Amino acid sequence: MTTLFVATTGGHLAQLRGFHDRISADRDGAVWVTHANEHSRSLLSGFEVEFVPYVRVHNVPDVLRCIPHAHRTWRTYGVTRAISTGSGIALGYLPYLAARGVECHYIESAARVAGPSLTGRIIRWVPGVRVYTQYPNWAGGRWRYGGNQFDNLEAVMGERTPGDTLRVVVTVGTATEFPFRRLVMSVVDLLAPDGALQEATGRPVEVLWQTGCTPVGDLPIRATPFLAAADLQAAMREADVVICHAGVGSVTAALGAGHAPLVVPRRIAYGEAGDDHQGELAAELQRRGLATWREADEVRVEDLLAALATSVRRTATLPEFGLVR
Repeated sequence: MTTLFVATTGGHLAQLRGFHDRISADRDGAVWVTHANEHSRSLLSGFEVEFVPYVRVHNVPDVLRCIPHAHRTWRTYGVTRAISTGSGIALGYLPYLAARGVECHYIESAARVAGPSLTGRIIRWVPGVRVYTQYPNWAGGRWRYGGNQFDNLEAVMGERTPGDTLRVVVTVGTATEFPFRRLVMSVVDLLAPDGALQEATGRPVEVLWQTGCTPVGDLPIRATPFLAAADLQAAMREADVVICHAGVGSVTAALGAGHAPLVVPRRIAYGEAGDDHQGELAAELQRRGLATWREADEVRVEDLLAALATSVRRTATLPEFGLVR
């Protein structure tokens, strides 16, 4: 008997990895299905993993191409339970597996503060798939509230003391379809040698730029497109300030490293995302005191100083995420 964990790389996969530790008994085994990159290989080190081609946003042919692999995985591993946090890849696996009698669960992303994603709106109608939200305000009908991954976190002022050099991590996440140049441009001058942050703190600034697919060759920075999850987490733990897009994966990594990050949401109007859900998450994190939210054209040195002055700590162990049988 085997549990299948399936998710797109990035925030969806990071959330599912966290839920794995809150879900009772993987029974006799577990297998993961996701896309291959530095992040996923690092995050799932030690697990049985099937890497599959990337499922692009709102791409029906990509979803349909998942079905033969869903069949082979079901037969090969004897899958009896499947759990997904999305996004579109969930549509390629859960409906097929539910039709085969597999116990299926879909957990909507913490990024969906006001209501379900397109994947969630579709999959809630699939017979045999149980659906969960992380926000009680829109639970109801088929949607069950299962808890929120941020519920055991709180902000603490004044606990971070920088060293002689101020270390900053800037990350745009792992998206392969959507560059986010506006985020980089919003802070490149502030973080430059002799820039506003150095002037305000009296310390030289050292920056790790994780830029994904964003074109930055013309900018005076040393860019690293992708990092292994463990390497990015280590860099965040050593950093004094974290600046990131308002994606769940990047935010979760920053919070886990003890930061209340400065978050900048991607916007569909600029071709940076498939919709504007990152704005909802940014506002929710700011409401909880866990981040400072700014649009890309609003970032000021005072926002970086606020991130420097605020830490995040865990207050309790999150309870088991109770799946409905």
